[in-house]
Amino acid sequence: MVTRDAVVCLGAVAEPLNSIMASRKREIALQMVVNNQEHWEEFLGSKGLIVVDAYQGWCGPCKTVVNLFKKIRNEVGSDLLHFAVAEVDSIDALEKYRGKCEPTFLFYGGGELVAVVRGANAPLLQKTILEQLQAEKRVLDHGAERVVIHDEALPKQEESATVGEGMEEDSENEEADNLDQRFSAEVK
Repeated sequence: MVTRDAVVCLGAVAEPLNSIMASRKREIALQMVVNNQEHWEEFLGSKGLIVVDAYQGWCGPCKTVVNLFKKIRNEVGSDLLHFAVAEVDSIDALEKYRGKCEPTFLFYGGGELVAVVRGANAPLLQKTILEQLQAEKRVLDHGAERVVIHDEALPKQEESATVGEGMEEDSENEEADNLDQRFSAEVK
């Protein structure tokens, strides 16, 4: 037989348990799990700043920054700030990040890469998140120009293909400089 005291006791236990379950749901919702190319492309279409922990399957996502992300989410409270974890081995667009052994955080605005932080450097992550969130708000609210970056993690072939025509001119200038240096050395 269940007494009134038992019901009150169970009620006292149930309330904190519900609170714990709700907080676990919030934890899960803090970082979206992106596990394939289709989901990646869909997620990049989200409005606002997207902070992605790009991780290796053998290593797993960086757990040390979760509390920092919670703190920032609570302080900022913006619907324009999204966190995600993405296993680079299962997403073609992140292929260039495979084989890296340090935490890599990619920042996207409007589907474009706007910043990269390597390593679990909490002060740098916090600074970058807040700065990039403000920049994204300026883009969305005032039509400011989004500053897109080219990550140096790209292989040299891709990098030279994206840099373009200026590369030929630079190599010609380097050759001329080398000839000048050799000629100067021979004259002396």
